[in-house]
Amino acid sequence: MQQSIEIDEKIFQDAVKFYGTVFNIPPLASKIYAYLNFDFDKVGITFDEFVEVFSASKSSVSTSISLLLNAQLIVDHNKMDVRKRYFFINDEYRKIRFEKIVQKMQDELRLIDDLSKFKKGKENDYDEKMEVYISLLNKSITNIQESLNKL
Repeated sequence: MQQSIEIDEKIFQDAVKFYGTVFNIPPLASKIYAYLNFDFDKVGITFDEFVEVFSASKSSVSTSISLLLNAQLIVDHNKMDVRKRYFFINDEYRKIRFEKIVQKMQDELRLIDDLSKFKKGKENDYDEKMEVYISLLNKSITNIQESLNKL
């Protein structure tokens, strides 16, 4: 079996390193995700192609695919009259990723508020840097949400 897509080796290696770090995923999962980024025509990549291209065991590929599916980084699809599953980048993941970032910032704001209320009971010290940080979080949340609405 030959690769069904064309890749640039340098970009591929850079993508493997980047996605492995950003998503905190193992090397093979990062390779699979990076490889799928080159599927510009959205033809989909089969399990067998991953096994062959990466010279990896079926078990390792299966584990990596499961991890990527569970993380919602990729999706799978069965084409009509074909038994094989085809894998694709989840185009919705960028939106999902930023929704998670907003949620974490909102959680942090709630925690800061709780700590601030607790601290006020102990002393009356105004923390200007914390106010700047809270403002930054609020502005970032608003900015990201406005951009997400455009997606």
